[in-house]
Amino acid sequence: MVNPWLAMPSGADPAEQCRAVRSAHADFVAGGTVGPGVREVVAASWRRSAAALPGTEFLAPVDLADAELESYRRAHPLARAMPLFRELLGSIADDGAHLLAVCDATGRLLWVEGHPGVRGRAERMNFVAGARWDERHAGTNAPGIALALDHAVQIFATEHYNRLAQQWTCAAAPVHDPRTGRLLGAVDITGGDHLAGPHTLALVQATARAAEAHLATTMDTAAPGRALTALGRDEALLAADGRRLRLSRRHSEILVLLAAHPAGLTGDQLAAALYGERPVPAVTLRAELCRLRRLVGPLLASRPYRLCAPVDTDAAAVESELAVGDVRSALRLYTGPLLPLSEAPGVCRLRRILEGRLREAVLRGDAGALRAWAESPWGEEDLEVWERLLAALPPGAARHREVASRTHRMRATFAQPARR
Repeated sequence: MVNPWLAMPSGADPAEQCRAVRSAHADFVAGGTVGPGVREVVAASWRRSAAALPGTEFLAPVDLADAELESYRRAHPLARAMPLFRELLGSIADDGAHLLAVCDATGRLLWVEGHPGVRGRAERMNFVAGARWDERHAGTNAPGIALALDHAVQIFATEHYNRLAQQWTCAAAPVHDPRTGRLLGAVDITGGDHLAGPHTLALVQATARAAEAHLATTMDTAAPGRALTALGRDEALLAADGRRLRLSRRHSEILVLLAAHPAGLTGDQLAAALYGERPVPAVTLRAELCRLRRLVGPLLASRPYRLCAPVDTDAAAVESELAVGDVRSALRLYTGPLLPLSEAPGVCRLRRILEGRLREAVLRGDAGALRAWAESPWGEEDLEVWERLLAALPPGAARHREVASRTHRMRATFAQPARR
């Protein structure tokens, strides 16, 4: 069976592969149709990139630099893993043909290391520390897909959506918090066509796993052993008793609701929070709870339904940072809306409350907080935030013109009467 995450099958000709995918890329840009020779993981990324980006030749934006960048990455959990990354991949990055890159969970590059000559070439497309290389800002690339799909992946040359990146091949793997399963970022190797071999993907995967094991030994061992990650995810991740469980959507909703109500919920209350006014038989909820109990064991109790042990949630972590007025930290922890596709009334209410509180804090915050919200998927059409950001930036500041142009376009769009 062909591994869909590998850039090329064994024995393939890189030059022929490059030509074929370049032709398919041109056809996609011209007509929106992806040919059969393009991997599905790449085709899906091209579609997402086309929906988010204005063209196929652009520079990824740089939104952190100098002291602000240094302060941010010094406080980032992956800073503890950098000695390990350098030990395992440093010799590769110093050989004059490759780069070692590490990014956070939003795709912001924190470290880009390697031979100065190679770094210089990469700088021409803003592959530099502080730049955003998630799909929404840089198009199809290995770190961006690794973060979007939470899976190690290779991207070969012309598979990149941005033509400026098509001379490079890269392989990246996600790195998680070993206690909670929360996505921390990704580790990447970028270089020439020879990186398309299967050994490169295996190398970055092994490096990511080694980093997680290293973090497990350096993080606070007294930290709670149960955590629920549900921000920006349709299926929550539960870390408990040394296991990581990916939950179904319904089980995710149940645990999110119970974590938010530590005193517990009656069967009727839980049913209302899950189903609203829909006439759902009581046996349906009992069956879901029975299946969930088989997964989580004694963590789930009944009469009322409740969690028998404290469970940290990423949503509660954001609330905690807001409570002490640390908006920047709250934004770093907020990786997206709570179970974004859930239509359960109780979850929708929790989602609205958290997003509303965070947004209000952002509106009272500084330009950095406003910019972080405005450039997120959930804030990119928030005119009030863009207007506040424009007002907060001095006229001569970097990106003032770009923010002003974006704000004026949004004002014009919102001013247009709705079509009937």
